[in-house]
Amino acid sequence: MRRETKFVVSRRPYAVDLSSLRTLERPAIVNAVWFRRRQSITVACVGILWDYQDPNPKDAAEFLERHDDGSYGGDCLGRWDGQRYWGAQEPHVIEEHLALLKPMLANYPNVPDAYDGWWRF
Repeated sequence: MRRETKFVVSRRPYAVDLSSLRTLERPAIVNAVWFRRRQSITVACVGILWDYQDPNPKDAAEFLERHDDGSYGGDCLGRWDGQRYWGAQEPHVIEEHLALLKPMLANYPNVPDAYDGWWRF
């Protein structure tokens, strides 16, 4: 992946929580958020980016630099379109997602606090 300073939704960029890299699992995982257009509506998504990397990356920046296969994209765990939520079924997880996604969509196309963006394949 490479980092870009300009947001262009058609390039399918991701904002990443650089402190969230988990390498004890296989594959390595990092938390991410992104915007997409679905049926002419902008939606905010929360999920993960994953990749099998050997050896394990030392940090999220290395993980992103080595992540070169975007064919699967991000795994979406929750999505908000301004009216409807799709994703988790557990009430506390829904609350966590909406606490991030609602302000994210309201501040489109800005990167949410605690995230680094924009990264794309």
